Amino acid sequence: MKFGYTVIWVDDVVKTVEFYEKAFGLVRRTIQDMGQFTWAEIETGSTTLAFSSTSEAQKLFPGGFHPNHPTQSPSLIQISFITPDVGSAYMRAIGAGAKALNAPIAQPWGQTIARVRDLNGVLVSLVSG
Repeated sequence: MKFGYTVIWVDDVVKTVEFYEKAFGLVRRTIQDMGQFTWAEIETGSTTLAFSSTSEAQKLFPGGFHPNHPTQSPSLIQISFITPDVGSAYMRAIGAGAKALNAPIAQPWGQTIARVRDLNGVLVSLVSG
C-alpha cells in the first residue's frame, strides 16, 4: 500500500487552486467541472493534493461534517510542503494571503518549520528538506 492523495473539500475550488499556485508555487494538473461539484488536482511530487467542492462532501457525508473555516480553530490535520528555503516560502505564502501561525524556527532535530493557514483555514507547514 502507498499513500496516493489527499482531498480537501472547499467552497471555491478554482480560487483555492489559484491561491496554492501563488502562495506555494504549485502547478495545477487539472480542474474539472463534474456537474454537481468541481474537482482539481495540483502537482506536489509523488502524492497528489486534490480539492473538491463542499457540495460533493454534502453528498458523501449526509450525516454532516466540520468544514475548515478561516475564522474558526483549525482542524488537527496539516499538509506539509518541503522547501529548501522556509523563510522565503513563508513570506511568499503570507504575501499571497496565507495567515501566519508560526514564523520559521529551527527545530532541535535540525529542520526549520513554519506554519500558515490557507484561505480556507487549512493548516499548512513549510519544512526544510
